[in-house]
Amino acid sequence: MAEQQESKAGWVRRLAERWGVSPARVGVILLVFALTGFTVMFLKKPMVAWASGDAGDPPLLFTVLYYILILPVYNALLLLYGALFGQFSFFWAFEKRFFARLFGRRKP
Repeated sequence: MAEQQESKAGWVRRLAERWGVSPARVGVILLVFALTGFTVMFLKKPMVAWASGDAGDPPLLFTVLYYILILPVYNALLLLYGALFGQFSFFWAFEKRFFARLFGRRKP
């Protein structure tokens, strides 16, 4: 039983060390990621219904545009939820690292 408790606490501790935050903040940060993902998931259904009308399947152009535009929408929602939960500075730094990697820029 103690071994199970240690393994459960271990992944939180590892994330806290990796992100440079307290273990309590790890929970808040994971909550922000979860809320952002669920929001994007819940937004997709009405957008697909609007784009496809009665046809059921969305047009190919909509699908392509959705996957191109979902990245900035997801990142904006991540910053919004991060600010609402008092973690804006963490997510702002996270976004900067993400886009630096995405576009191939390295930190000096």
